[in-house]
Parts: sequence; C-alpha cells; structure tokens
Amino acid sequence: MKQTFPQVYLVRHGETAWSISGQHTGRTDIPLTGRGEHAAQELSTRLKGLSFAQVFTSPLQRARQTSDLAGFGSSAEADPNLMEWDYGDYEGRRTVDIRAERPGWRLFEDGCPGGETLVEVATRAERVIARIRALESDVLVFAHRDILRILIARWVALPALEARRLDLATASVSTLGYDHGLDEPVIHRLNDARHA
Repeated sequence: MKQTFPQVYLVRHGETAWSISGQHTGRTDIPLTGRGEHAAQELSTRLKGLSFAQVFTSPLQRARQTSDLAGFGSSAEADPNLMEWDYGDYEGRRTVDIRAERPGWRLFEDGCPGGETLVEVATRAERVIARIRALESDVLVFAHRDILRILIARWVALPALEARRLDLATASVSTLGYDHGLDEPVIHRLNDARHA
C-alpha cells in the first residue's frame, strides 16, 4: 500500500482589473472583478470534500475575497509573508511600459527600484514553506502570482530565479507534495484552471 504524504494546495486569487491590463499589482489592494468572483466561487466545487489542517491567505483583499468565495474564509489565517512582491516604483505599471524606459528589463533578474529584491521575496516564501512543513498535514494557501511562483520553486529546492519559468493563471490551483518521503518534495500539479 502506498504511503500518503501531506499535500499543499496553492490558489492564485481570481481576476482583477490589473491582472487583465497586465499591471504589476503588488501591494495595491484592489478587489476581484465580477469574472474573478465567479471563478473564485467555482473553486468551492473544485476543493469540495478536501479538508485542511490549516488555511493561509495573503492579507490583501483579492486573496481574502477568493478564499471567502471558495468557502474557506472563516478558517483562513492571514499571513503577511504571503503578500505579493513589493514592486516599488513599478507598482501599477506594465512590463511593456517599463521596458520602453529600461530596455530588456526583467523582474526576476533586475528587481524594482524602491521595492523588494528577489532574495527578500524568496525569504518570505521560505518562511511559509517552513510553517507548512512543520504542520505535516494538508494545507491550503491563497495568494498571488509571483510569491506563489517563488514558493513553488523553493519547495523543490530550485533557485528562486527559476520561478520566472512558471506561470500561474488567475484562480488556478497548483499542488505540492512529496514523492517517496518527506525528503523528496515534488510538484504534483501546476497552473490548473480547468474549473474556471
């Protein structure tokens, strides 16, 4: 009989006006769109029947609102380590506009003036990972695109820079876990948005 190991379900928040326009949305606390609310409600069907020892959410309203609409708001604990990357001077700006001023700019390689570095965001992600692993139970997390990408990379011991190669759609579900033992972390599912 195969041994069952804990799993971590990661949910990116539903659509916002800025996720549609491609604006970097770090600490700006904007709500979901109507379509984002609908997709978040659809998550309740997707996650139905699963139980979690702990539910964590970013304190930002787009993640909390997704958690609420998915049916986990009453059990969710806000964790400031799950806040999105602080984009500093690039908050609210689109990559194409930044590159018009700074050709070749890349978030993961170049960072944002006045904001967090990749190392700082990765350090926060690693704090979340340590907290999750200490529970040794199934956990559900509601957060944001870049912090979740970095968390996924660090879960499997990849350098945080390699998170740039992952993509997460709004209201997507990714699942992390283990292979043969707790010393073999793996990615079971990435960027699954078929419920939306």
